[in-house]
Amino acid sequence: MTSRPFTSRYLVDNVPLWLRPFHDAFSYSLGSFLFAYSRLVYFTSRKEVVGRERIETRSNHIFCYWHVFMPMAICLFYRPRQHVWMLHPAWLAKHVSIVARLFGVEQIVFGSTGHRGREAADEVIEYLKKGFSTVVFPDAPRGPRFVAKDGVLHMSLKSGVPIVPVRFWVSRYVELKGWDRKRIPWPLTAMGAEFQLPILVTEKNFDEARERLIEALGVPEKWGQRRKGAEGQVRPPAQTASIDL
Repeated sequence: MTSRPFTSRYLVDNVPLWLRPFHDAFSYSLGSFLFAYSRLVYFTSRKEVVGRERIETRSNHIFCYWHVFMPMAICLFYRPRQHVWMLHPAWLAKHVSIVARLFGVEQIVFGSTGHRGREAADEVIEYLKKGFSTVVFPDAPRGPRFVAKDGVLHMSLKSGVPIVPVRFWVSRYVELKGWDRKRIPWPLTAMGAEFQLPILVTEKNFDEARERLIEALGVPEKWGQRRKGAEGQVRPPAQTASIDL
């Protein structure tokens, strides 16, 4: 029997006692650094959010965007309003939960495909029914990139909470290696997001909702890195003092 690689041997809840002090020190240090960097980007960049009026009719939503933009959201928005997030339970990804906590996420549920993913999704659905919002990356946890899975549709169907697709753009960023090629904004950049029309999933419109979601999310390489105005010109983002998700 082949043993699992050391880097993927544990989850956040079963790290050995002898390793926990080192693991915690690493996770909290890296998480704190990444959150501090996100605040540097937030306070030094020009920001714009479009389509806010599309989500003002209710208090909670399922925000949905590609995994590549996960760092962008934390750099663009000031803090979330009553959010629950489902995060991967890999032990070397614990720093992500630290960033989420510092960002203001109130509840974190650990789970992913192959790691009590269905149970974790059911927990998130119960929070949604209580008025929480959440964020779902439809191509997570390991791609393929820009290929949406049906999990977010089932979450909307079972909770009665609409999906809000979100597109992001940024003028200056570094692209990381990995299946999703995450984009990390530089400080002093221009960035923004656009909320698309909400999609409430029912038994009758499930297939139609899938098509609407895929169209609304789009593919960044096709619609560009920044939103274009009606004349095809790149519109300069407006400075925004505080933007909440």
